[in-house]
Amino acid sequence: MVDFAFLDSGTGGLPYLLRLKEMEPSAECVYVGDTANFPYGTKSHEEIVSCVLSICERIVNKFNPRCIVIACNTMSVNTLDEVRRAYPDIQIVGTVPAIKLASSVSKKRKIGLLATVATVQSDYTKQLKEKYAEDCDLVLREDTELIDFIERKSFTSSQTECEEACRPAAEFFRKEGCDAVILGCTHFLNIADTIQKVCGDEIKVVDSRDGVARRALDVCHISKDEKKEYNPVTKLYVTGEKDTEEYEIICERYGIAFSSW
Repeated sequence: MVDFAFLDSGTGGLPYLLRLKEMEPSAECVYVGDTANFPYGTKSHEEIVSCVLSICERIVNKFNPRCIVIACNTMSVNTLDEVRRAYPDIQIVGTVPAIKLASSVSKKRKIGLLATVATVQSDYTKQLKEKYAEDCDLVLREDTELIDFIERKSFTSSQTECEEACRPAAEFFRKEGCDAVILGCTHFLNIADTIQKVCGDEIKVVDSRDGVARRALDVCHISKDEKKEYNPVTKLYVTGEKDTEEYEIICERYGIAFSSW
C-alpha cells in the first residue's frame, strides 16, 4: 500500500506531488503519467472517462493507494464523479481551475484561464465561474501547443526558449486586460515562474497546488505512528514512452526514481 498515487497525462502533476512532499516528507507516493494517452485535452468527455477509469484500475491493483490525486484539470473536471463512484473506499482528490483564488486577487474583475480545450469547454468550469466569480469576466485561452512544448521539450530547453513559448499566451491576456491568470492545466505549473515572468507584474498568475496538497493530506491523515523516520523514495511511472531520456532528467532533478510500468 502507498499513501498517495498521483495521476496525470504526463509530467503536469509533478508540482502537486512535490508540494505535498514538502508539507509531509514521510508520505509514500507514486506518480503515474499516462503518456500512452497523451494529450487528454483534445479528447471527448467519453474518451477521457474511459481512459481515466482504465488507468485508475491499474493503479489500484498495482499500488493499493489510500488516496488518488487526479493531478490533471482535464481529467478532474470530466471524471471526478465517475472515479469516486468506482472506488468509494479510496479518497479521491481532484485538481480544478483556481477560479475562486483568481477572483479574490483580481481588482479589474477580469480574469484569464489558460487551459486545455476540454477544460475550457467543460460545464464544470462554467459552474466554477458562476459560483466563485459571477461578477468577473472570464477570458478563455486553450493552448495545446504550449502544453505539448512543456511535456516534450521544456525540461531540456533553455530559459529563453521557455519564455518565448509562453509569450503568445501572456500577450493574449495582457491585450484582453486581465490582471489575474489561472493556470488551468497542471502542465503549466512546471514553468509557472517563467509564465509569471513573461506576464509581468501587472498580471498575477495563480494555481491550485497549495489547496490540492492540503486537501489530500486532510482526507488521508497520516498519524504520528504511521510517519516514517526517513523520506520514502517517490517513484515515477509512464505508461507509453519508449524514449525515457526526458523523464530520467526530471527524476534526477527532483530526486525521484524512474520505474518501469
